[in-house]
Amino acid sequence: MKTVLITGCSSGFGLEIARHFLERDWRVVATMRSPRADVLPASRNLEIVALDVRDPDRIRHLVETAGDIDVLVNNAGIGWMNALEGTSMDVARDVFETNVFGTIAMTQAVLPRFRERKSGVIVNVSSSVTLKPLPLLSVYTASKAAVNAFSESVALELAQFNVRVRIVLPGRSPATSFGDSARSRIQDEGGFPEAYSSFVGTVFAGRDQGASEITHPVDVAEAVWRAATDPSCPMHLPAGADAVALAA
Repeated sequence: MKTVLITGCSSGFGLEIARHFLERDWRVVATMRSPRADVLPASRNLEIVALDVRDPDRIRHLVETAGDIDVLVNNAGIGWMNALEGTSMDVARDVFETNVFGTIAMTQAVLPRFRERKSGVIVNVSSSVTLKPLPLLSVYTASKAAVNAFSESVALELAQFNVRVRIVLPGRSPATSFGDSARSRIQDEGGFPEAYSSFVGTVFAGRDQGASEITHPVDVAEAVWRAATDPSCPMHLPAGADAVALAA
């Protein structure tokens, strides 16, 4: 039985990815900041573990005790949407700590075993915003662009050890908590700057009018599955109708 370790499984893409692998008889180590056993079906192949990817000691302990891992899925991330003027450096650092440094730390932790075994797959969940610039997402986009660049470079280092690295690029997914979480953080930080209020209204109106093509969590799960199991798949895998259209 193969094992996949997935970060950020409490909701959204991570939750659907965990379900996808469980249904295919993989052993799943599903990590969450605040573990909830009720979000996934009970299974002897499932282990739910508390993990904040900003905690290097906890990461090391998890990887040391999780047994052999065949696939790492770096899915944990946080969203942020605001004008740059309305983004504090504390928020910018928090976004990068989770989205970028968390991905790097998790990857570093599994590499010694992958290298020694000469096998393993790392799948990093990025975003289709890196394919087309969008306003109000500068810091979030920068974090995901960093994930892309990191993945592309480290893939060249690891190919000699038969370790594959792939990037999944989801589109906009109203079914996930990204929007609600981002809005909550915006309110906590004082909202959008007043000088940008009319621009923000225009951006949201345009987004809602062009929302016929979206990404569903299952689209992302299927892309991650392909990245994990198909050695011939490309480095970049757009997930969702809108992401596929942008990539084209």
